[in-house]
Amino acid sequence: MNKNTLSGTGLSLKRDFLDDYLECKPEQLSFIEVAPENWMTMGGELGEKFAHVAKSSHVVLHGLSLSLGGPEALDEYFLHRVHSFMQEHQIEIYTEHLSYCSDDGHLYDLMPIPFTQEAVNHVVDRIKKVQDITGKQFAIENISYYAAPMQKIPEIDFLNAIIEKSDCQLLLDINNVYVNSINHCYDAFDFIKQIPEQRIVYCHIAGHYQEDVDLIIDTHGADIVDPVWQLLQQTYECYGALPTLLERDFNIPPLKQLLLEVDKIADYQKKYGKQAYAA
Repeated sequence: MNKNTLSGTGLSLKRDFLDDYLECKPEQLSFIEVAPENWMTMGGELGEKFAHVAKSSHVVLHGLSLSLGGPEALDEYFLHRVHSFMQEHQIEIYTEHLSYCSDDGHLYDLMPIPFTQEAVNHVVDRIKKVQDITGKQFAIENISYYAAPMQKIPEIDFLNAIIEKSDCQLLLDINNVYVNSINHCYDAFDFIKQIPEQRIVYCHIAGHYQEDVDLIIDTHGADIVDPVWQLLQQTYECYGALPTLLERDFNIPPLKQLLLEVDKIADYQKKYGKQAYAA
């Protein structure tokens, strides 16, 4: 499998600030993340702008619709299109959510996969197929979830078993760990400490909505709160300054405001010494 190296800070690219990004090309951003579904069939002016981004920036892909845990066959036609898109723009990293989002039709949400050994085997086979088609080591993201149907093994054991058996990497979402720790009553840092360091390709950090003292809704539509910043610092203390990307999908402020949070990530990376690089 091909591997790639990331470092520093990143930002998920949105059309809301695409022009501003192209105009100023912020120096503090080491990489940019895009959803292939939103860009790989884009033509015209937007397609040209993306091509310019890809030429001048380090781009990684974070998918939305692969449905890794779904019961239907993987969409190999879609995967070949993603592979072609990666080749066209020299993109090395492709990640997806450890979830499913379709069953005889699109469900328009990221649904939790049952934490069972049968599900581990099912997902591992599908990840191996993704890696065979793309020729690259894939990365899965730990998702936020609000119910754990048919759970037979702990979430962390489920996640680690899939990573190990499929020989894939992990996109570690710090906010998702925090959200789940509140909603499902476990220690967030204890969860993170059990993840194999060498498998972490980069991290996500984002905001959420506090519905109640024991219920958080993962929205990516608000500023990052102090407990999530603290969890990021604990993660850096444990693993070094891992490459980290700011996600913002709703209530998107101007680019300059987003960069303030990116700068805060960079400050923490400097504070915790030796920078970690994704293998």
